Amino acid sequence: MPNPNHPKPGSSTLVQPIRQLEDIQSIKKLLASKPRDLLLFTLGINNGIRTGDLLTRKISDVHFAKPGQTIQIRESKTGKTNTLSVNREVYKALRGHLEASDHRDDEYLFPSGKCRQKPLTIMAVSRMIKSWCKAINLPGNYGAHSLRKTFGYIQRTHFGVGFELICKRFNHSSPSVTMRYLGIEDKEVLEILTHEI
Repeated sequence: MPNPNHPKPGSSTLVQPIRQLEDIQSIKKLLASKPRDLLLFTLGINNGIRTGDLLTRKISDVHFAKPGQTIQIRESKTGKTNTLSVNREVYKALRGHLEASDHRDDEYLFPSGKCRQKPLTIMAVSRMIKSWCKAINLPGNYGAHSLRKTFGYIQRTHFGVGFELICKRFNHSSPSVTMRYLGIEDKEVLEILTHEI
């Protein structure tokens, strides 16, 4: 029987956003006993920052962060400055992670399970996200980029944020790039034709 969490041979291997709020809540419940993983998931879907830039954060970057605070970081891919926001969900997950065990300020926020002096790798995060989605029976292809894509997708479809703003947040060259990146499907575009004016 084919694995619903992997694309068919020859098909696109682009990872998808998690599109339903209920699925996001299911993953949060699944990770309730894993504070590091819950923080990674929560931080990713609430900020839309590349996973690689989250993995290089140290405890010292966020140790004293408060709800509503923003932290400036430099993107490794673009060299541009970006903002990491600590909303209430992020703060709750952050405190849970920091209080779960002793952490030194010079340690990575998301340490590898094998060595606390090294961060998780993007490949490890991709495997983790695939396993979370499989555990809640969510069909599709998911990976490290799914966190960033989920942020943009939920901002657009649930909160009604325009592509121009999400494009700016992602440092994309144009809104059309953002549309493709988020996997906005044709049926969603066609739905606007049902709005009566």
